[in-house]
Amino acid sequence: MISSKSVLVGAALALGARAALPRLLLLKFAPAVAKLNAGDHTALLDAYADDFVLHFNEGSHRWAGDWIGKAAMDRFLQNFTAAAIKGEIRQIATSGPLWALTMWVRFDDHADAPDGTRIYENSTVLVLRTRWGKVVEQHDFYVDTEQLARFDRKLTELGIEPVPRPAD
Repeated sequence: MISSKSVLVGAALALGARAALPRLLLLKFAPAVAKLNAGDHTALLDAYADDFVLHFNEGSHRWAGDWIGKAAMDRFLQNFTAAAIKGEIRQIATSGPLWALTMWVRFDDHADAPDGTRIYENSTVLVLRTRWGKVVEQHDFYVDTEQLARFDRKLTELGIEPVPRPAD
């Protein structure tokens, strides 16, 4: 027979572990984001499944639309690092079981021109759906979507051409 004390201890442990999960995810992703900020996107790319889909804000900019497959995410992140975007995870929230987790990530990013002038700054909420620890789908929601188009025009003026998407 299971005692009520055992049930309470088990429930307390489960709740504690669940509460610690966002912090553990932040610790897991922080080194990959630091590498991304330094221009190396490969560590972050490892978090994505081969059949991954990114749904990005529509508009007249190099990142617009759906990016389908890990190879497409590789190109997306190459555009991110070529633009010298720097970002920071501000907060993570989660729901669902570990094998099918949904994460909400507050991610703030910015970029500076070669002369140090800030040419882009935005706040984002990323909604990521995972399957067995790999991200399979991501939606990015920006506070100011027009910032993306202005930033893309500035990158073109600076001679930073977009990395093309992989052929379908």
